[in-house]
Amino acid sequence: MSMTQVKTASVFGTVDLTGLDGQLSEPERQLVREVRTMVDEHIRPNIAGWYERAVFPREIVPEMAKLGLLGMHLQGYGCAGRSAVDYGLAASELEAGDSGLRTFVSVQGSLAMSAIHKHGSEEQKQTWLPGMAKGEIIGCFGLTEPTAGSDPASMATHAVRDASGDWVLNGAKRWIGLATIADVAIIWAQTGEPGDARGVRGFIVPTNTPGFTAVAIEPKLSMRASVQCDITLADVRLPAEAILPEDSAIGLKGPFACLNEARYGIIWGAMGAARDSFDEVLRYSGERLQFGTPLSGFQLTQAKLADMALEINKGYLLALQIGRAKDAGTLDPTMISVGKLNNCREAIKIAREAREMLGGNGITLDYSPLRHANNLESVRTYEGTDEIHTLILGRKLTGIGAFTASGK
Repeated sequence: MSMTQVKTASVFGTVDLTGLDGQLSEPERQLVREVRTMVDEHIRPNIAGWYERAVFPREIVPEMAKLGLLGMHLQGYGCAGRSAVDYGLAASELEAGDSGLRTFVSVQGSLAMSAIHKHGSEEQKQTWLPGMAKGEIIGCFGLTEPTAGSDPASMATHAVRDASGDWVLNGAKRWIGLATIADVAIIWAQTGEPGDARGVRGFIVPTNTPGFTAVAIEPKLSMRASVQCDITLADVRLPAEAILPEDSAIGLKGPFACLNEARYGIIWGAMGAARDSFDEVLRYSGERLQFGTPLSGFQLTQAKLADMALEINKGYLLALQIGRAKDAGTLDPTMISVGKLNNCREAIKIAREAREMLGGNGITLDYSPLRHANNLESVRTYEGTDEIHTLILGRKLTGIGAFTASGK
């Protein structure tokens, strides 16, 4: 390849059939190169071992912090203050390495840090955010419960104000990323009557507080290089100032504002996993000979590659449209559901197809597609299942909510 070709090659690689590269500014392309270099140097050589041993690599956190990836879309308090598109591009590169490691950035920045940044007091922001941006403080976000996943309004975790003015929390959370390694947890609890959505409030809970217990959920077939946990809250006593005080934190709009940040990153991240699966099988099919011909020379192989490339291009264009709208302040929240539903659904199809094209070799950790497919089972489920996002779109189209059997 000539030097001219190197300079003009798309940062998206061979899959770029629609001029995706030309839709990015040079600073955006440079960010892609920087994050990809970190992934190539620190994640790719080790991810198979981390995944097999079910280890989250704490040593990767400083490398992410050096690039400003922790809370990178937030302004001030040591955060990078990058654009929504920048954050999406970084998420795509991280998930091309592994969904579990992109999830770390999402839980830390889009959930825990965003909750404090959006809903916290100035003192809370100054106390927690600079250390979290540096990766010196790890955060988690406790919303989902054993019996309350898609229906967070039915959460059972409860916070009561006692005579001293302290808050006392009791309850349980499940599928909470990073909880066993976190220094601080954002816990959402019911402060009113059961089922009263407006009674839901957020609390900043140092994880060394007596009564706070986190246990890793094991074994898992997905997200093995990440940490998901059960949390138990048994008479966890917090001072009055532990509550997130802003009006924006009152009710489910508080956690939902953070969830939309995480869902946005998934739109891009899923395409990173899909692109990496495509790149793996494209390379393999060019090298693997059958009947004296490279696999890439067979019509069925080319048809599969073409279909995969089409969906990856459409997925990135969708992510970019949503990202530009987010940066412009014109984002309709329904657009998040469009992107999350479509890109997760297509990414898992692509990863599975790529695994099949690798034949028996595809079930080993020498190749990434089955690892991506397994991870995407989780990505497709968390931050809103396919069914929930489908119903959000249905409500937008018809004006009728169909989230319960009764239609209420």
